[in-house]
Amino acid sequence: MVATVLRLRYRILGNNLSRRPWQLVGFCFGVLWALGLLALIVAGFVALSASQSLSLIAPVLVFGGGLLLLGWLLGPLLLAGLDSTVDASRLAPFPLRRSQLMSALAAVGATGIPGIITAAAAISSLILWVRWPAALLVAVPAVVLAVATCVVATQLMSALSQSSGSRRGREITGTLVLIVLILSGPILTGVLSVLDRATGELSSRFADAAAVLGWTPLAAAWSAPVDAAAGSWAAALAKLAIAAATLALLVWLWDRVLTASTVAPARRSVRAVRSGALQLFGRMPTGGVGATWARSLTAWLRDPRYLRQLIVVPLFPILFAFAGGVDGWLFGASAVMAALVLAIAGYADISYDGTAFASVISTGIRGRDDRLGRLLGAACIGVPLLLAVAIITTSVAGTQENLPALLGAALGLLLSGYGVTAVSSALIVTPVPSPGDSPFRSVPGQTFLNGLLVFVVWGAALVLASPALVLAVVATVGGSAALGWIALAVGVGAGLAAIAGGVLLGGRTLDRTAPDLLQRIKAFPT
Repeated sequence: MVATVLRLRYRILGNNLSRRPWQLVGFCFGVLWALGLLALIVAGFVALSASQSLSLIAPVLVFGGGLLLLGWLLGPLLLAGLDSTVDASRLAPFPLRRSQLMSALAAVGATGIPGIITAAAAISSLILWVRWPAALLVAVPAVVLAVATCVVATQLMSALSQSSGSRRGREITGTLVLIVLILSGPILTGVLSVLDRATGELSSRFADAAAVLGWTPLAAAWSAPVDAAAGSWAAALAKLAIAAATLALLVWLWDRVLTASTVAPARRSVRAVRSGALQLFGRMPTGGVGATWARSLTAWLRDPRYLRQLIVVPLFPILFAFAGGVDGWLFGASAVMAALVLAIAGYADISYDGTAFASVISTGIRGRDDRLGRLLGAACIGVPLLLAVAIITTSVAGTQENLPALLGAALGLLLSGYGVTAVSSALIVTPVPSPGDSPFRSVPGQTFLNGLLVFVVWGAALVLASPALVLAVVATVGGSAALGWIALAVGVGAGLAAIAGGVLLGGRTLDRTAPDLLQRIKAFPT
């Protein structure tokens, strides 16, 4: 049964790659990157083995093993998303025992590129213990436990993200995890500063930290051979027991979560709404522009897929403050970086509609009304948020004199981006996450070319906003207040001109391409 599932998995992968050349290119780049990383790891193990120093091998192996497990938990989610080709929900209708289901999923996780590279790197770590035969006896089962723990931990996270909880709960959890990942840089900086303030040499502090980490589930398996090489057999056996208990606990939790997600029925929450309550639709102007405006603004306020695009905006100043302080140029340019993100907010507007775009077409709304309504919905959120970031960062940094130039660059980029996406979204649709999906879940049908098109849209927005950007830089560097106000006027003027042209051209384009866009959306894999 497991072999059958694996054959089907690789057949699906082969079919997808053969039909999508750009996805094949991305896959090949991923394989080459993984092989290069494996070569570096093996070279590092050979160098460590030549040193014959347990005081050097122990911290590297323990910290590396702990980061490996964290990488299996977070790295695949951040870089490529969860592999949805074979998961518990797709296998649930088939007559599989729980043990068969878990074995099939574990085999799928272990035979992917990350699993193969991890297993190869873990096996290559045995090079370290060639000079300590006793440690080699402990290292073999420790490596097996470590690799199995990585695979099972990732499958547990996958099952948790797909479990039968409420959709809103999954959305909130995924968003919180995304925020933590974005803030991982400042968190790491804080940890390093604490270590730096500690007493003693840096090498001794890392050795002490590795000694503590070696007794945790993160790195117990990797620390056991170190103790065996040092002759501490009691500690080595105890750490092997911790590693085995960790794996057993993860398997038990995974079994419970799979039972809840594949057997127990999903609960649906129902919220009563007062009859006649139109919310934003009752407050916006009537007609095509007003109705689209209300629908777009509702999506920006309630759909997590839109809200996640806004997460990085308030986090930019925090990240840049940790990176270079509030006096650094990165912190001062937070509003411009936020504008760069918000500028392509409408890139996937129609894609987020999904097959519900058919209802938009059926109303007979003019293309320019649809373009203007969507733009107003995004601007109601984006413009106030951008103004707040610019005012707060200049106030904190004490550079209020740069505010006009900063607003000219930021607003020019934001409004120009709105104009560009008014045209591009009438030409381009791309596979996007479904409502309620985890932000880390891979999107079927997403290709390397889709990612490149985003940079094309960004480039067009930067070209249109370049006069305001150049004037803002010159005004800031030269300290010219008058030139800063000119940059603001040029940025707003050029942005409004880009919007006017984008609404007209995008509207005419949408009138022509709307049926074709709907057909392409329906053809997306699910």
